[in-house]
Amino acid sequence: MTTLAAILRAAESGVFPPPDLGVSVVPPPSERESCVVSFTGHIVIAADVDPAWVADRVPEGDLCAPTNPPFLSALEELTGRRVSALDAMLLAPALTDPAERSAATAGLTELQDLDHPRVDRAWQYRDDVRVHVDAHDGLVLTGRGLADRLECAVEVPPDARQQGHGRRLALAARALIPPTASIWAQITPGNAASLRTFLAAGYKPVGSEALLLK
Repeated sequence: MTTLAAILRAAESGVFPPPDLGVSVVPPPSERESCVVSFTGHIVIAADVDPAWVADRVPEGDLCAPTNPPFLSALEELTGRRVSALDAMLLAPALTDPAERSAATAGLTELQDLDHPRVDRAWQYRDDVRVHVDAHDGLVLTGRGLADRLECAVEVPPDARQQGHGRRLALAARALIPPTASIWAQITPGNAASLRTFLAAGYKPVGSEALLLK
């Protein structure tokens, strides 16, 4: 597979790069972003870089180097971008049962006025952003992000936390996409509460990513 989009689509089907301790270099997925994506036993660098440049900076078999600060800083300088986050990647299939889809989205209303700080941030990373709100003013956002994959994020107001609303919103994201699709979530590893929320909603960790933006 020679594009990040193809690699991510394959991952959605349960097919991952071989765990051969290798590093693949592919083109950046768009003008908006470059990235370093880590899977089990394999790294994918999606950026406008020469594979020889990468080989000079990554010792053979060292899968830590591409996500460590020295390499990422060099990649920032070479590409003129900045690392915006180093996140865990989680993935879940859409809910397919009509009754489950209906139950998961019950009580949600799609926002037409998208004047919200979290929504503004979402537009920096995604296209076709849609936002739904629940009765507790919690938000679930979906859109097309890295390599045109479907992505989601949730926001629960402070006074509504620790009540299971985040898990319900994360589950709702799986019902807001086509039944044949899958959806991704990117979570900072230190945000243990968010990780637990998405795991409880059926998302599985599949790797990590360092996203570089202009």
